[in-house]
Amino acid sequence: MRLIIDTDTAGDDVFSLMLALRRPGVRVEAITISHGNVGFEQHAENALVTLEACEMAGVPVYMGAQKPFSRAPLDAAYVFGADGMSDAAFPTTAQRPSPGHAADEIVRRVMEAPGEITLLAQAPLTNIALAVLREPGIAQAVKALWVMGGTDNGVGNVTPAAEYNFYVDPEAAKIVVNAGFDLHVVTWTQTLRDGLLTTAQLAELDALGTPRAKFFTKVNEASLAFARDTEGLDGSLHPDALTCAAMLDEALVLDAERCVVDVETMGELTRGYLSVSHSILPDIEIADPALKRREPNARVIKKIDQAGFFAAMRAALL
Repeated sequence: MRLIIDTDTAGDDVFSLMLALRRPGVRVEAITISHGNVGFEQHAENALVTLEACEMAGVPVYMGAQKPFSRAPLDAAYVFGADGMSDAAFPTTAQRPSPGHAADEIVRRVMEAPGEITLLAQAPLTNIALAVLREPGIAQAVKALWVMGGTDNGVGNVTPAAEYNFYVDPEAAKIVVNAGFDLHVVTWTQTLRDGLLTTAQLAELDALGTPRAKFFTKVNEASLAFARDTEGLDGSLHPDALTCAAMLDEALVLDAERCVVDVETMGELTRGYLSVSHSILPDIEIADPALKRREPNARVIKKIDQAGFFAAMRAALL
Protein backbone atom coordinates (compact mmCIF):
# COMPACT_ATOMS: atom_id res chain seq x y z
CA MET A 1 0.00 0.00 0.00
CA ARG A 2 1.25 3.44 -1.00
CA LEU A 3 -0.16 5.95 1.46
CA ILE A 4 -0.44 9.69 2.12
CA ILE A 5 -1.76 10.67 5.55
CA ASP A 6 -3.38 14.06 6.13
CA THR A 7 -3.32 14.86 9.83
CA ASP A 8 -3.67 17.43 12.62
CA THR A 9 -1.19 15.41 14.64
CA ALA A 10 -2.13 15.13 18.30
CA GLY A 11 -3.10 12.28 20.58
CA ASP A 12 -4.71 9.50 18.57
CA ASP A 13 -3.48 10.93 15.25
CA VAL A 14 -0.03 9.91 16.50
CA PHE A 15 -1.14 6.33 17.04
CA SER A 16 -2.71 6.16 13.60
CA LEU A 17 0.62 7.26 12.12
CA MET A 18 2.37 4.57 14.16
CA LEU A 19 0.06 1.87 12.82
CA ALA A 20 0.82 2.81 9.23
CA LEU A 21 4.53 3.46 9.69
CA ARG A 22 5.11 0.15 11.46
CA ARG A 23 2.97 -1.98 9.13
CA PRO A 24 4.85 -4.39 6.83
CA GLY A 25 3.98 -3.84 3.19
CA VAL A 26 2.87 -0.21 3.71
CA ARG A 27 4.88 2.74 2.44
CA VAL A 28 3.93 6.10 3.89
CA GLU A 29 5.05 8.40 1.09
CA ALA A 30 4.12 11.70 2.71
CA ILE A 31 2.45 13.23 5.75
CA THR A 32 0.47 16.41 5.15
CA ILE A 33 -0.36 18.82 7.95
CA SER A 34 -3.72 20.51 8.53
CA HIS A 35 -4.99 22.97 11.10
CA GLY A 36 -7.01 21.32 13.85
CA ASN A 37 -6.34 19.79 17.24
CA VAL A 38 -3.65 22.13 18.59
CA GLY A 39 -1.31 24.77 17.15
CA PHE A 40 -0.62 24.40 13.43
CA GLU A 41 3.18 24.31 13.71
CA GLN A 42 2.87 21.87 16.61
CA HIS A 43 1.09 19.36 14.38
CA ALA A 44 4.22 19.15 12.24
CA GLU A 45 6.47 18.81 15.27
CA ASN A 46 4.33 15.97 16.58
CA ALA A 47 4.44 14.17 13.22
CA LEU A 48 8.23 14.51 13.12
CA VAL A 49 8.56 13.19 16.69
CA THR A 50 6.37 10.22 15.72
CA LEU A 51 8.54 9.46 12.70
CA GLU A 52 11.55 9.42 14.98
CA ALA A 53 9.82 7.17 17.51
CA CYS A 54 9.01 4.72 14.70
CA GLU A 55 12.56 4.91 13.29
CA MET A 56 11.12 6.24 10.03
CA ALA A 57 12.80 9.65 9.81
CA GLY A 58 12.92 10.81 6.22
CA VAL A 59 9.25 10.51 5.34
CA PRO A 60 8.49 14.04 4.10
CA VAL A 61 6.14 16.23 6.12
CA TYR A 62 4.39 19.05 4.24
CA MET A 63 2.63 22.03 5.79
CA GLY A 64 -0.86 22.75 4.49
CA ALA A 65 -3.94 24.82 5.33
CA GLN A 66 -3.58 26.86 8.50
CA LYS A 67 -7.30 27.62 8.84
CA PRO A 68 -10.72 26.46 7.59
CA PHE A 69 -12.39 27.94 4.50
CA SER A 70 -14.76 30.24 6.34
CA ARG A 71 -14.76 29.88 10.11
CA ALA A 72 -12.20 30.60 12.80
CA PRO A 73 -9.89 27.69 13.73
CA LEU A 74 -11.05 25.56 16.65
CA ASP A 75 -8.60 23.50 18.67
CA ALA A 76 -9.04 20.50 20.96
CA ALA A 77 -6.18 21.14 23.37
CA TYR A 78 -8.61 20.46 26.22
CA VAL A 79 -8.46 16.80 25.15
CA PHE A 80 -4.81 16.37 24.16
CA GLY A 81 -2.85 18.95 26.15
CA ALA A 82 -1.41 22.20 24.84
CA ASP A 83 1.17 20.42 22.68
CA GLY A 84 -1.17 17.60 21.65
CA MET A 85 1.16 15.08 23.29
CA SER A 86 0.00 15.28 26.92
CA ASP A 87 2.48 18.13 27.45
CA ALA A 88 5.36 15.68 27.12
CA ALA A 89 7.79 18.34 25.83
CA PHE A 90 9.58 16.01 23.43
CA PRO A 91 12.83 17.49 22.07
CA THR A 92 12.85 19.01 18.61
CA THR A 93 13.86 16.54 15.92
CA ALA A 94 16.63 17.03 13.39
CA GLN A 95 14.22 16.52 10.49
CA ARG A 96 12.25 19.61 9.46
CA PRO A 97 9.14 19.99 7.28
CA SER A 98 9.79 19.77 3.54
CA PRO A 99 9.19 22.68 1.15
CA GLY A 100 5.92 22.72 -0.73
CA HIS A 101 2.24 23.05 0.16
CA ALA A 102 0.38 19.94 1.30
CA ALA A 103 -2.41 20.29 -1.29
CA ASP A 104 0.11 20.68 -4.12
CA GLU A 105 2.02 17.63 -2.95
CA ILE A 106 -1.16 15.56 -2.74
CA VAL A 107 -2.04 16.55 -6.31
CA ARG A 108 1.48 15.98 -7.64
CA ARG A 109 1.99 12.59 -6.05
CA VAL A 110 -1.47 11.26 -6.89
CA MET A 111 -1.43 12.43 -10.50
CA GLU A 112 2.05 10.96 -11.05
CA ALA A 113 0.78 7.54 -9.92
CA PRO A 114 -2.92 7.26 -10.81
CA GLY A 115 -4.71 4.37 -9.15
CA GLU A 116 -1.83 3.62 -6.79
CA ILE A 117 -2.01 5.98 -3.80
CA THR A 118 -4.47 5.72 -0.92
CA LEU A 119 -5.29 8.83 1.10
CA LEU A 120 -6.05 8.69 4.82
CA ALA A 121 -7.72 11.88 6.08
CA GLN A 122 -7.82 12.19 9.86
CA ALA A 123 -8.11 15.98 10.21
CA PRO A 124 -10.47 18.71 9.05
CA LEU A 125 -10.65 18.15 5.28
CA THR A 126 -9.29 21.52 4.15
CA ASN A 127 -6.14 20.14 2.48
CA ILE A 128 -8.06 17.46 0.61
CA ALA A 129 -10.67 19.99 -0.54
CA LEU A 130 -7.95 22.37 -1.74
CA ALA A 131 -6.38 19.51 -3.68
CA VAL A 132 -9.74 18.77 -5.34
CA LEU A 133 -10.21 22.43 -6.27
CA ARG A 134 -6.72 22.58 -7.78
CA GLU A 135 -7.10 19.29 -9.67
CA PRO A 136 -10.59 17.71 -9.68
CA GLY A 137 -9.16 14.65 -11.42
CA ILE A 138 -7.48 13.45 -8.25
CA ALA A 139 -10.82 12.04 -7.08
CA GLN A 140 -10.62 9.43 -9.83
CA ALA A 141 -6.82 9.08 -9.66
CA VAL A 142 -6.71 8.19 -5.95
CA LYS A 143 -6.97 4.47 -5.25
CA ALA A 144 -9.17 5.11 -2.20
CA LEU A 145 -9.88 7.85 0.31
CA TRP A 146 -10.48 6.86 3.93
CA VAL A 147 -11.95 9.58 6.13
CA MET A 148 -12.42 9.73 9.87
CA GLY A 149 -15.27 12.15 10.40
CA GLY A 150 -18.93 12.82 10.93
CA THR A 151 -21.50 10.67 12.68
CA ASP A 152 -23.73 7.88 11.43
CA ASN A 153 -27.12 9.14 12.60
CA GLY A 154 -25.63 9.61 16.06
CA VAL A 155 -24.60 12.35 18.50
CA GLY A 156 -21.46 14.33 17.70
CA ASN A 157 -18.52 15.06 19.97
CA VAL A 158 -18.57 18.87 19.70
CA THR A 159 -22.29 19.52 19.10
CA PRO A 160 -25.27 17.16 19.16
CA ALA A 161 -25.17 17.20 15.36
CA ALA A 162 -21.49 17.30 14.48
CA GLU A 163 -18.17 15.52 14.91
CA TYR A 164 -15.06 17.69 15.28
CA ASN A 165 -13.37 17.25 11.87
CA PHE A 166 -16.54 18.05 9.94
CA TYR A 167 -17.66 20.79 12.33
CA VAL A 168 -14.37 22.67 12.02
CA ASP A 169 -14.57 22.94 8.22
CA PRO A 170 -17.93 21.78 6.87
CA GLU A 171 -17.40 23.53 3.52
CA ALA A 172 -14.28 21.45 2.92
CA ALA A 173 -16.04 18.26 4.00
CA LYS A 174 -18.92 18.94 1.59
CA ILE A 175 -16.50 19.40 -1.32
CA VAL A 176 -14.68 16.18 -0.51
CA VAL A 177 -17.66 13.87 -0.03
CA ASN A 178 -19.16 15.05 -3.31
CA ALA A 179 -15.95 14.98 -5.37
CA GLY A 180 -16.27 11.41 -6.65
CA PHE A 181 -13.63 9.62 -4.56
CA ASP A 182 -13.82 5.93 -3.78
CA LEU A 183 -14.79 7.08 -0.30
CA HIS A 184 -14.75 5.03 2.91
CA VAL A 185 -15.96 6.76 6.09
CA VAL A 186 -15.41 5.75 9.70
CA THR A 187 -17.57 7.96 11.91
CA TRP A 188 -17.51 9.05 15.53
CA THR A 189 -20.52 6.80 16.03
CA GLN A 190 -18.38 3.81 15.11
CA THR A 191 -15.55 4.96 17.35
CA LEU A 192 -17.83 4.87 20.38
CA ARG A 193 -18.70 1.26 19.56
CA ASP A 194 -15.37 -0.19 18.44
CA GLY A 195 -12.63 2.40 19.05
CA LEU A 196 -12.35 2.16 22.84
CA LEU A 197 -9.11 0.68 24.16
CA THR A 198 -10.02 -0.40 27.67
CA THR A 199 -8.00 0.20 30.80
CA ALA A 200 -6.98 -3.47 30.77
CA GLN A 201 -5.88 -3.28 27.13
CA LEU A 202 -3.93 -0.07 27.76
CA ALA A 203 -2.16 -1.76 30.68
CA GLU A 204 -1.23 -4.64 28.38
CA LEU A 205 0.24 -2.21 25.86
CA ASP A 206 2.23 -0.41 28.53
CA ALA A 207 3.51 -3.73 29.88
CA LEU A 208 5.24 -4.39 26.54
CA GLY A 209 7.95 -2.10 27.87
CA THR A 210 9.30 -1.16 24.45
CA PRO A 211 10.29 2.43 23.63
CA ARG A 212 7.24 2.72 21.38
CA ALA A 213 4.93 1.37 24.09
CA LYS A 214 6.30 3.90 26.56
CA PHE A 215 5.84 6.63 23.93
CA PHE A 216 2.25 5.52 23.38
CA THR A 217 1.45 5.55 27.11
CA LYS A 218 2.93 9.01 27.58
CA VAL A 219 1.17 10.57 24.60
CA ASN A 220 -2.15 8.97 25.60
CA GLU A 221 -2.20 10.34 29.17
CA ALA A 222 -4.29 13.43 28.46
CA SER A 223 -6.80 11.65 26.22
CA LEU A 224 -7.21 8.88 28.76
CA ALA A 225 -7.79 11.36 31.58
CA PHE A 226 -10.35 13.25 29.48
CA ALA A 227 -12.20 10.05 28.55
CA ARG A 228 -12.33 8.86 32.15
CA ASP A 229 -13.03 12.14 33.93
CA THR A 230 -15.25 13.90 31.40
CA GLU A 231 -16.94 11.06 29.53
CA GLY A 232 -16.92 8.36 32.20
CA LEU A 233 -15.28 5.75 29.97
CA ASP A 234 -13.17 2.80 31.05
CA GLY A 235 -10.33 3.55 28.67
CA SER A 236 -9.54 5.95 25.82
CA LEU A 237 -11.11 6.50 22.39
CA HIS A 238 -9.10 6.12 19.19
CA PRO A 239 -11.02 7.29 16.12
CA ASP A 240 -8.04 7.90 13.85
CA ALA A 241 -6.18 4.72 14.74
CA LEU A 242 -9.39 2.72 14.31
CA THR A 243 -9.83 4.19 10.83
CA CYS A 244 -6.23 3.44 9.94
CA ALA A 245 -6.48 -0.14 11.19
CA ALA A 246 -9.60 -0.79 9.09
CA MET A 247 -7.93 0.73 6.04
CA LEU A 248 -4.82 -1.41 6.49
CA ASP A 249 -6.74 -4.66 7.02
CA GLU A 250 -10.11 -5.07 5.31
CA ALA A 251 -10.73 -8.20 7.40
CA LEU A 252 -11.34 -5.94 10.40
CA VAL A 253 -14.40 -4.44 8.69
CA LEU A 254 -17.28 -6.62 9.88
CA ASP A 255 -20.10 -4.57 8.39
CA ALA A 256 -20.34 -1.70 5.91
CA GLU A 257 -22.97 -0.17 3.67
CA ARG A 258 -23.01 1.93 0.53
CA CYS A 259 -24.83 5.15 1.45
CA VAL A 260 -25.63 8.63 0.24
CA VAL A 261 -23.69 11.10 2.37
CA ASP A 262 -23.60 14.88 2.40
CA VAL A 263 -22.62 17.65 4.79
CA GLU A 264 -24.75 20.47 6.21
CA THR A 265 -23.02 23.84 5.87
CA MET A 266 -25.86 26.29 6.56
CA GLY A 267 -27.75 25.10 9.63
CA GLU A 268 -27.62 27.23 12.75
CA LEU A 269 -27.78 24.13 14.96
CA THR A 270 -26.65 21.43 12.53
CA ARG A 271 -23.61 22.96 10.80
CA GLY A 272 -21.10 20.18 10.13
CA TYR A 273 -23.71 17.42 10.30
CA LEU A 274 -22.96 14.40 8.09
CA SER A 275 -26.20 13.19 6.54
CA VAL A 276 -26.10 9.41 6.04
CA SER A 277 -29.03 7.97 4.11
CA HIS A 278 -29.74 4.82 2.16
CA SER A 279 -31.20 6.09 -1.12
CA ILE A 280 -34.37 4.05 -0.60
CA LEU A 281 -36.78 6.30 -2.47
CA PRO A 282 -38.20 4.62 -5.57
CA ASP A 283 -36.88 5.78 -8.92
CA ILE A 284 -39.96 7.82 -9.82
CA GLU A 285 -40.65 11.43 -10.70
CA ILE A 286 -40.53 13.58 -7.54
CA ALA A 287 -41.25 17.29 -7.68
CA ASP A 288 -39.01 18.35 -4.79
CA PRO A 289 -35.36 18.19 -5.99
CA ALA A 290 -34.18 17.60 -2.41
CA LEU A 291 -36.03 14.26 -2.44
CA LYS A 292 -34.79 12.97 -5.79
CA ARG A 293 -33.00 9.65 -5.71
CA ARG A 294 -29.19 9.82 -5.48
CA GLU A 295 -26.71 7.07 -6.06
CA PRO A 296 -24.56 6.11 -3.05
CA ASN A 297 -21.33 8.10 -2.92
CA ALA A 298 -19.62 6.53 0.11
CA ARG A 299 -19.05 3.29 1.92
CA VAL A 300 -19.91 3.88 5.57
CA ILE A 301 -18.23 1.48 7.96
CA LYS A 302 -20.77 0.07 10.40
CA LYS A 303 -18.77 -2.37 12.54
CA ILE A 304 -15.05 -2.99 13.12
CA ASP A 305 -13.38 -5.88 14.96
CA GLN A 306 -12.26 -4.24 18.22
CA ALA A 307 -10.04 -7.18 19.22
CA GLY A 308 -8.37 -7.03 15.83
CA PHE A 309 -7.85 -3.29 16.21
CA PHE A 310 -6.19 -3.83 19.59
CA ALA A 311 -3.96 -6.54 18.13
CA ALA A 312 -2.88 -4.20 15.33
CA MET A 313 -2.02 -1.49 17.85
CA ARG A 314 -0.06 -3.96 19.95
CA ALA A 315 1.95 -5.13 16.94
CA ALA A 316 2.85 -1.53 16.08
CA LEU A 317 4.32 -0.97 19.55
CA LEU A 318 6.64 -3.98 19.62
